[in-house]
Amino acid sequence: MRRWRLQWTGVREARSREARLRRGGWRRRGATAWRRNDCWLVSRSQFRRENRRVRVKSGGAGIWHLISVGKPRERTRANPPVRPSSSRTFMTELLIIKPSSLGDIVQGLQVATSLKAQVSGLRISWVVREIFEPIVRACAAIDQVYVFERNAGAKGFIRLTKELRKTKFDYVFDMQGLLRTGLMTSRTIAEHKVGRSDAREWSGVFYNEKVPLPPDGKRSHALDILLQFCPVLGAKPQLEGTLKFREIDSLDLKFAQGRGGGKPILMFVDSRRAEKCWGGFKQLTELILRDDKQRKVIWAGSNYVHDRGAYPASQFLNLTGNTSLVSLPALIKRAEWVIANDSGPMHLAAALGVRVLAIFGPTDPRLYGPYPLRSPTNVVVQAPVGDLRMLSAKDVYQRFQRARKRFATN
Repeated sequence: MRRWRLQWTGVREARSREARLRRGGWRRRGATAWRRNDCWLVSRSQFRRENRRVRVKSGGAGIWHLISVGKPRERTRANPPVRPSSSRTFMTELLIIKPSSLGDIVQGLQVATSLKAQVSGLRISWVVREIFEPIVRACAAIDQVYVFERNAGAKGFIRLTKELRKTKFDYVFDMQGLLRTGLMTSRTIAEHKVGRSDAREWSGVFYNEKVPLPPDGKRSHALDILLQFCPVLGAKPQLEGTLKFREIDSLDLKFAQGRGGGKPILMFVDSRRAEKCWGGFKQLTELILRDDKQRKVIWAGSNYVHDRGAYPASQFLNLTGNTSLVSLPALIKRAEWVIANDSGPMHLAAALGVRVLAIFGPTDPRLYGPYPLRSPTNVVVQAPVGDLRMLSAKDVYQRFQRARKRFATN
């Protein structure tokens, strides 16, 4: 039996088109495909990806084109039998624009993982700054990465937009909501350019769709705001699937183990903003090593922090300044606990399901804390009146010990 597909070539508003299709008996199949009986209506980019030779017949008034995509040939000597090809699934091309920072990128990767788990036939591309490229490229949910060279100026921006315009996307999600990312969105070739309702710097003028805020509005958690992009593709605004990174188990990290092969306690002692950096990590390390001789404490981070040789080498390892983004997920995954400021590694540990003790100062953990906040593996210590100078190492250690005892009891 001959199979037919219909290609829409007219220019109409999306809502008006969908209303007419539904009245005509068409039903949605996927993000940009419709079906009625044996006929298919697909986007132009999806049809081009079929990679088949076609024959076009006029469908009336230049609005529709009826396209034959193949018919089994008769078995003759001049025409040998051909094995019928299996039906191909149309891919939905999605571009996510989230260049920075590490914590925001981790939350965006969680949303991408959830979309991949809920939407079939989805191909996700990502625009990211060059310094965060390794962790995005290592994520199993991302199929292609476009690098934004921020320090390259206008030439780097133009080079990126030229690369983006080589692909026709079905959807573009601007999860950053700034003027720079809005301009990137405007230069893409896409039918749906979707942005945030709380976009800043007039970037909202570049979108033709905006996702609403959660019920709590701007007081919602940052990840809940990003999850509102999911319903655009027919997915639920919730986390599904597991965040995975390629080659996470292939790295040899035996040096991080304590005596007897115990898992280490991993500390990220710095943060991107100085006001979010707590100064009590050295005293906290002393308290932990004094009471637990079998446990190993590791300092990690992108900026070097001097330990002044105050701790025994058998129980302590300083990796600050030598922690790469490629090894970061594997290092966190092998830790028993992660103790960190409000930073990207803290969000990554929570996303990987590792026990987290997050230390917060001026930022609100209800908006930027480890997600989900009610998870028993996510513990938050809030400094009095938001001033980290008023938070002592002894108070943090007591809270840490209570959390460890709770897990030991369970």
